[in-house]
Amino acid sequence: MPQSWLAALSLVCLLAGFASHSVAQGVTVLSTSPSNGAINTPTSTHGSNNIVTGTAISATFSEPMNPATIDSALPGMLPTFTLKDSSGNTIEGTVAMNDINTVATFTPTVSALNRNEDYVAAITTAARSAGGLALPSAVQWSFTTGERDLIGQAPVSLGTAGTFAILTKTGITDVFASSVTGDVGTSPITGAALLLRCNEVSGRVYTVNAAGPLPCSITDPVLLTAAIGDMGFAYTDAAGRSIPNFTELGAGEIGGLTLVPGLYKWGGGVSISTDVTLSGGPNDVWIFQIASTLKQASATRITLAGGAQAKNIFWQAGGVVAIGTTAHFEGVLLAKTLIAVKTGASVNGRLMAQTAATLEQNTITQPAQ
Repeated sequence: MPQSWLAALSLVCLLAGFASHSVAQGVTVLSTSPSNGAINTPTSTHGSNNIVTGTAISATFSEPMNPATIDSALPGMLPTFTLKDSSGNTIEGTVAMNDINTVATFTPTVSALNRNEDYVAAITTAARSAGGLALPSAVQWSFTTGERDLIGQAPVSLGTAGTFAILTKTGITDVFASSVTGDVGTSPITGAALLLRCNEVSGRVYTVNAAGPLPCSITDPVLLTAAIGDMGFAYTDAAGRSIPNFTELGAGEIGGLTLVPGLYKWGGGVSISTDVTLSGGPNDVWIFQIASTLKQASATRITLAGGAQAKNIFWQAGGVVAIGTTAHFEGVLLAKTLIAVKTGASVNGRLMAQTAATLEQNTITQPAQ
């Protein structure tokens, strides 16, 4: 009899454990944009085709969702995804899912949210996964807009330079073995100054003469001249953007911060001494205008949240850029002088230097388009 009781108890515990595990594995919201508690959120952004709209709000789910359950209000139904201002007024807008139905984005119909306003976004338990699982409880997060209209920036056009993972004027040095995904090139200096080996590059290697690495080097001075010119135009564009949203943020120390989209300006150098997060949607743009050096400490990370994309992040630096040992960097670097990537560091972005780039057993991956 005691043995039967123990067996039954074990079965109950096993089933209870299974049920608990099943609930724990249910659909959840992994992240939001803006993040909960974000401040100085832009009131407007440039969306697709450079159209200005009120800042879009998004939620990323743990699994594909049923789009029909996350939509603007359907006839006879309350909306699942809502946005309200500090007075409780509902902001009108439309909801769209990404291609794999894991990110829901609410786009206001207004051209800009109110300045210096608290907003609350919410998703109800009516939202269901493709498999029919509902959110176990409603999800709610809040954010505050900035004190002035912040029209999001348009991306910096790279022109023909946009096909390169690394592009420099005076060469690329390398401590073997690095791994570069994308095209590399250097001009007007001779191809002998491009020291990457062919087996380190998953892409094309362009030089101005036949002195480049063999057998992969492609001699194309015309293409390189155009790309170097476009690189210069991109640097000038990024440096010339006016009316910054943030000036001298953190006195140049941005480690530990979560940065919303916008235009940032510093009259001196910038340091990343601890991890930093860039939180925004897939069409949002960050432009960092740095008059002097940009230094990222060893073993630190730049992390993207809310669907932010490295292709829309531009770091314009007037001085030397140094990415520390085993650090991880995100975005397009437009440097007036040297870009030095230290041992074991990785970059999801592009290195564009008006002097040289130095690599030390690095992984450089051009961003997804």
